[in-house]
Amino acid sequence: MPCIPEEPLFTDGQSAERAVWESLKQSLPEDVVLAHSVQVRDGRAEHEIDILVLWPGVGMAAIEVKGGRLSVDRGQWYQSDRAGNRKIQNPVAQSQGSAHAFKNWIGRQLGTPLTSRFAYMVALPYTSVPKNWAMTGCPRTLVLDETQCGSPAELVRHAIETEGGGASPLAAAYMDRIVRQLSGSLRPGPSGEANAKEDEDSQDHLTERQAVLLQATRSLTRVRFTGGAGSGKTWLAVEKARLLSKQGKRVGLFCYNKGLGQYLQDRVSPWRQAKPVFTGEFHEYVRKLGVPDGAGQDYFDVEMPRLLKELAADLDPDKRLDAVIVDEAQDFAPLWWEALLACTTDPHNGEVYAFMDDRQDVYKRWGGATADYANGPTASFAPIHVDENLRNTRKIAETFKPFAGAHFTPRGNTGVPVRRVQCTSDSALDVAGDCVDALIAEGWANNQIALLTTKERHPVHLDYFERGATDEYWREFHSGESEFYGHVLGFKGLERSVIVLCVNGFKDLDRAAEQLYVGLSRARSLLVVVGDSEVLEEGGGRELKHSLARAQAWHPNSMRTL
Repeated sequence: MPCIPEEPLFTDGQSAERAVWESLKQSLPEDVVLAHSVQVRDGRAEHEIDILVLWPGVGMAAIEVKGGRLSVDRGQWYQSDRAGNRKIQNPVAQSQGSAHAFKNWIGRQLGTPLTSRFAYMVALPYTSVPKNWAMTGCPRTLVLDETQCGSPAELVRHAIETEGGGASPLAAAYMDRIVRQLSGSLRPGPSGEANAKEDEDSQDHLTERQAVLLQATRSLTRVRFTGGAGSGKTWLAVEKARLLSKQGKRVGLFCYNKGLGQYLQDRVSPWRQAKPVFTGEFHEYVRKLGVPDGAGQDYFDVEMPRLLKELAADLDPDKRLDAVIVDEAQDFAPLWWEALLACTTDPHNGEVYAFMDDRQDVYKRWGGATADYANGPTASFAPIHVDENLRNTRKIAETFKPFAGAHFTPRGNTGVPVRRVQCTSDSALDVAGDCVDALIAEGWANNQIALLTTKERHPVHLDYFERGATDEYWREFHSGESEFYGHVLGFKGLERSVIVLCVNGFKDLDRAAEQLYVGLSRARSLLVVVGDSEVLEEGGGRELKHSLARAQAWHPNSMRTL
């Protein structure tokens, strides 16, 4: 028998409804449709039909169910149960009102008035009612008592045919139209996309709980927050900048790469109150102060910070920073720290907060020296470890756990399995592109997806690079309007719901592990790893091989996982 819903969830206080429902299911023909707890709104009035019977070839019945022992005294209805004896609304009037409301509502929904026979009834499964009982507006035929609720089918039919308002039986075709309205079927998008949104909302909530770390360290002026990928370091850096700015301090919020710099700017730009005096790349801050542009790695690592330090000696007090916050601080060259702190009001004891992950030192240009280089003669960084992974699902986090250290602890939802696509390094770019197309065909929004390479750039990325359109390139990413094509080195500190990691080789095998760590950890909800197993093992080691062995093999052209 069709039921709406298929298995109603009866609460402890609905034992009477459950009993009547089960009796109707057992005694009515198979083509009858039963609906439980039908909510109806007619104008401003709200009604509920406890049980609605749709009987093709016969008609309809709205049944109000009342448990306990019922009685009537001078027109007032009473209900006696474990809670005591109390006055209740007239159940006959309730049933009548809900039936009329449903009739009006379904007529509006279908654009055709309901003319089928429609009876309103009352079921009292624990009350005995004399056969000759009747009251105004309620003939005995419309009441099912405890002796009749056990096998009510013929009594319901009789009530519909003798007391139901309407001119004709219920046509099967019209009943089907009513059922579609009652079902209220809501077809969600692809389950992966829907689950991703829920997972990511949960991740965001967990990340915001990290604010307790800022409260616990508020009296410390120099802190190094060290944590693995997805531990909420960037959120903490932005929140620290907000708190210090609200205190009236001149705050600088810095990072190394352009993509992250634009992200940080987007985060602080809506703030209506105080905001950092500078947010973005360290290089842009240097240019803003007047240091001339140069070229080459030696200029950026040595000459540029030297020139900044010289300029800082004569910097006006109102241009100096009270506090420095650096996200992805492991990317900062040692001399940058000296030059940056020279721009503060107190280079030796001023407020400095570094948010970093030593295991993501993908640039490897300064022998592992990081924020400790900036320690002044009377100040040192207090180490705070942020060990919980909050950004990624557990399925994704377990994949890069071998890179993240012994204390790395995934806290996200389980999520969907990681997908693994085997191919040669030479074909990886084409196969990864097929993956993007297949994911969009599955129902993932294109702006949820990023394809990241480990060696040669994707043609879309290469076009921006060759045109020198870096600013346009990153504006496209942050606008969130389409899929993104990038390189793992430029995607540090960033994320998307879906990452297609295209392992198309490595220019420097010594940096392969860090690049894989970054690439694997950028996905929030779904990770697809494309490439040759031997190359992945060579770059990431046997532990990565074992982690990926748990992934689902996927063939994007066949649109299925194995």
